[in-house]
Amino acid sequence: MRMRWCVLLLVPLVGCVSQKAFDSKSAEASSLQQRYNEEAERAKALEQKLSEAEKEREELESSLAQSDAERRALRKRVDELAALNQELSRSTEKLAAAKEALEKKSNEYENLAKSLKDEIKAGKIELSELKGRMVVKMKDKILFSSGSTKLNKEGQAALEKVAQALKDVEGKLIRVEGHTDNVPVDSKGEFASNWELSTTRALVVVQLLQEQGVPPTMLSALGYGEYQPIASNQTADGRSLNRRIEIVLAPAEQAPSAVVAASVKKAAPAPAPAVKPAAAKKK
Repeated sequence: MRMRWCVLLLVPLVGCVSQKAFDSKSAEASSLQQRYNEEAERAKALEQKLSEAEKEREELESSLAQSDAERRALRKRVDELAALNQELSRSTEKLAAAKEALEKKSNEYENLAKSLKDEIKAGKIELSELKGRMVVKMKDKILFSSGSTKLNKEGQAALEKVAQALKDVEGKLIRVEGHTDNVPVDSKGEFASNWELSTTRALVVVQLLQEQGVPPTMLSALGYGEYQPIASNQTADGRSLNRRIEIVLAPAEQAPSAVVAASVKKAAPAPAPAVKPAAAKKK
């Protein structure tokens, strides 16, 4: 009997201990769950920050790469502009040199302008020079009467002054060019066309220049007739300008003989190599 009561008393005691332990474990589990949830939220927040940081890093890298490309493009453009500036500087120097060469007058020009200053001032003679080519332009009425090839006193005096300035010129070809307007010559006159008239007048001027000491090897005469006008033949003033004598000083290498000589020299075949005579056989 006593044994059964002991057992009965022991049963409630065992049940009470198990419930207490369960509650303790349950509370511990809840605490652990709460800590887990908190850690999970913290990990999620960290992952979010890490993702944002990674995105920011990628944006920074992209921005740096773009900035580097922009810097390279800017440097390339700066180099291009520097090259263009150098080219512009060289072009400016070339233009300045060309302008100086165009504006520079030769000694022949200065001497001729000085000796003919009165005629130039009076508008009887025009003098110009471009790239080493000097032109003395004289109206035909100063030199010749209408339809005539005989020099007037006024024209002869002017040509003598021209000759004095030209006779000591070296390295130049002196070409006298005759020009007329388009009015036909008198059919009953001395010349059949303006060709003959312009050429004969050019020859007359050449002869006077030679008589005044200009070397004949430098002289030549051309007649252009009416076919090289400098003004309209529709007006009296235009026809007057077209009737003229031009004395052209050009580089000597433009002379036909110089051109032909240069062509022949260029085209001449190389001399054949000398043939060495065969040695005589010994007997």
